[in-house]
Amino acid sequence: MTSIAAKFHIGQIIHHRLFDYRGVIVDADPTFSGSETWYERVARSRPPKDEPWYRVLVDGGDHETYVAERNLEDDASGAPISHPLVERLFSGLQDGRYRTRTPHN
Repeated sequence: MTSIAAKFHIGQIIHHRLFDYRGVIVDADPTFSGSETWYERVARSRPPKDEPWYRVLVDGGDHETYVAERNLEDDASGAPISHPLVERLFSGLQDGRYRTRTPHN
């Protein structure tokens, strides 16, 4: 069985290449785990399903997105993310990365 390594990690601040928004990663899937209906309706650029996908809290909003790895890049600004769930999920920002409140596998 082949293991897929995620490029980004929970708590990492990212920038979406296509839609020009920042966010913080809150979960990662080794491959696409959404429905075919959602993929056909929302994933218009048809990113690969066999690569990592991420749940991202969107800076300046109150929603999250589900994004393919190929559409993300590291955000080196060091600026915090403004989202109502950040304080609930993370204990603080340190060295440009959020520390999780609960350990993850």
